[in-house]
Amino acid sequence: MKRTAESVTEGHPDKVCDQIADGILDACLKQDPDAHTAIEVMASKNTLMIAGELSQGVRESGAVNLVTIARQVVREIGYTSEETGLDADRCNVLTNVNVQSADIAGAVSKAATSETAKWQAGKVRCKWLPPEGVDPGEHRRVPHVGAGDQGVMIGYATDETPELMPMPFVLATKLVQRLAAVRKNGTLPWLRPDGKSQVTMTYDDAGNPERIDSVVLSAQHDPAVDLPELQQALMEAVVLPVIDAERITATTALRINPSGRFVIGGPLGDTGLTGRKLMVDTYGSIARHGGGAFSGKDPTKVDRSGAYMARYVAKNIVGCGLAKRCEVSLAYAIGLEQPEMVAINTFGTARVAEHKIARMVEEVVSFSVADIIEGLQLRQPIYRETAAYGHFGRDVFPWEKVDELASVQK
Repeated sequence: MKRTAESVTEGHPDKVCDQIADGILDACLKQDPDAHTAIEVMASKNTLMIAGELSQGVRESGAVNLVTIARQVVREIGYTSEETGLDADRCNVLTNVNVQSADIAGAVSKAATSETAKWQAGKVRCKWLPPEGVDPGEHRRVPHVGAGDQGVMIGYATDETPELMPMPFVLATKLVQRLAAVRKNGTLPWLRPDGKSQVTMTYDDAGNPERIDSVVLSAQHDPAVDLPELQQALMEAVVLPVIDAERITATTALRINPSGRFVIGGPLGDTGLTGRKLMVDTYGSIARHGGGAFSGKDPTKVDRSGAYMARYVAKNIVGCGLAKRCEVSLAYAIGLEQPEMVAINTFGTARVAEHKIARMVEEVVSFSVADIIEGLQLRQPIYRETAAYGHFGRDVFPWEKVDELASVQK
């Protein structure tokens, strides 16, 4: 059985848009941790278009300068002239961002007031500081936060890598991270920001990664460098430091810039749009994906927060040895705080009965929207970093911790 995953650099036009959208989200959360955002960005040639909605207070304050944020993100990626794909300082930036619909805002926060906040029995997840004299292990104050939309969210984990992610995805991601690193540190100064990778692997009958069938690496470059020089340099500076030589066999296909010349890149070569790299954001097509994209959305949008929580639970199940593989599926209805569905699938790899795993999760994890936001610290301005090189598999994010079920098992 073969499995393939791809990844792209931060300079890919779709990822440029994701990073601008999440840069705006971070700026809004710095102004107001309860801000609601739904930002979409489009990039075409030397023009950026920013549209969407913000909560009324942030929109009317004018404290978040969308144009300044967009230019800063583009500059930090490395697009500083139109010939490279986009000019951070001279590109056109068009904006059409409005106040969030009152209907949606009301569905999300209609009960989030001191009068309607409620007390309920506490679980391990998401403890609030209680009033004096109340045992923090027994009770906590939980404001109502309704889901910002309906949808299905998927989380996945596998023990085939230390990151508990599919190996082809991990390798594809590391290749583009390395590609960006050697561009920025001057090792290969003729590289430009756009690039992508793809790794195909054969798995054995037990579902374990066995060998690499092909590696594809495409890198935007200065027109002065010729193809043989580029291919040799990328092999030595990018591929070999990332790919374990033992997994490269005589039959492994190594395809570096297979199309040849790749000078025109970024938004100059291809239109970018938020939310178009769903598999790059998640598990590289090796696991399922729910219906929604992530970037530009505040954590009341369960497309994002629900997917983070599903990954958190799946990773804890695998990380504490309850299963070798796990998929967690959640479904929400707009305006309601509790999920319509919580489903766990271990693909026959569970080391204890699957219904016992489900019961353990039910006992220690709360899937209410408010609990997810609080427990995973999703009001913090952490989202720009998620918008390139994947939302999962990097320990810098709170949903990547293995702590919940492990603490229960001890």
